[in-house]
Amino acid sequence: IFGGIVRCDWIADGVLTAIRDVGIEVPLVVRLQGTKAPEARAMIAESGLPVITAEHMKEAAEKAIAATKGV
Repeated sequence: IFGGIVRCDWIADGVLTAIRDVGIEVPLVVRLQGTKAPEARAMIAESGLPVITAEHMKEAAEKAIAATKGV
């Protein structure tokens, strides 16, 4: 998610709300870059929900691959 127009903290709030409402059964990797990205990554880390964050696409891809090994 690129937070150029929409702030990443708003996106993170939406992702966390959706997970709480719907739940997830597969690993979720969220790449956040842009406005308020550090705050968004902190929100996700502090949520206690099973979401993996990444700052760069390569990092996100590597984390996604690693996460699928546990599924």
